[in-house]
Amino acid sequence: MCDCFKDPTRPEEELTLETIRKLPDNMDFCNITGGEPFIRRDLGDIIGEIYKKTKRIVVSTNGYFYDRIIETCEKYPELGIRISIEGMPKTNDEIRGIPNGFDRALRCLLHLKATGHPDVGFGMTVQDMNCEDLVSLYRLAEHMDMEFATASLHNSFYFRKTDNAIADKYKVAKAFEALINELLKSNSPKKWFRAYFNHGLINYIYGNPRYLPCDMGGNGFFLDPYGDILPCNGMTQKMSMGNLNEQNFEEIWHSEQAEKVRAAVKSCPKNCWMIGSVSPMMHQKIQIPAKWALEHKFLKRGYSLEENDFIKADA
Repeated sequence: MCDCFKDPTRPEEELTLETIRKLPDNMDFCNITGGEPFIRRDLGDIIGEIYKKTKRIVVSTNGYFYDRIIETCEKYPELGIRISIEGMPKTNDEIRGIPNGFDRALRCLLHLKATGHPDVGFGMTVQDMNCEDLVSLYRLAEHMDMEFATASLHNSFYFRKTDNAIADKYKVAKAFEALINELLKSNSPKKWFRAYFNHGLINYIYGNPRYLPCDMGGNGFFLDPYGDILPCNGMTQKMSMGNLNEQNFEEIWHSEQAEKVRAAVKSCPKNCWMIGSVSPMMHQKIQIPAKWALEHKFLKRGYSLEENDFIKADA
């Protein structure tokens, strides 16, 4: 799914706390991702600095550094933790390549939950190899009273991958269909909106234009390990708006180069459907997902793949 580990950064090249202090002070949300963030021994210091600038932080991790995760959460009790789990035990460990990875991740989640940590969950990148485990993992998350996030395979310069592809689109789409119907059974409007997001993942898998426009570089940005401010980490090639090591954030954000990058985002052909770019737009254009959710919850009382023309052609 992602070959970042084959091309690791060197600590002396990575951004410092001094650079992180230059981030804007009025952010709503920050996701710390990698590679594996807990490899950095100073992650706690990084989190401390970012907490001065944002309302909420979530760290995405594979859950391997159990002790470091627990220690960090004790220091920052409001910190969100999302552990990547790619299927039930055998499937997860095969995809992740970490012996006993499922066991370590689950033990970490259980410990955090038992100690009352409020923002805990896990996420799954759905593909041919693990789609049959999708609903089972969702039900496990429900049983554990945890958040459950989904994604699908993407290619990106940042992932060092260009050959990610789903072979049996209909099979994977059927797994998403089952999850969507599980979500729509809930009495939680939040889960109805998640059903819409997963509906968009099916659309993405079939290579269609996004249901909602992308405004990355406008309503969000990605800070890479070298200090470059990018619109996101999902584009085909790296497009920097400016470097935070060399400029302040306001100079970068209002620069001519930033406007060029935003224009490139508007014409980006990738049609990614990742929660980082979709969630802000769902809030901005809430009438679109709300209409879909209410229609499928109360009028159609469920979701069927065959209501989508591109599915009919494939099935």
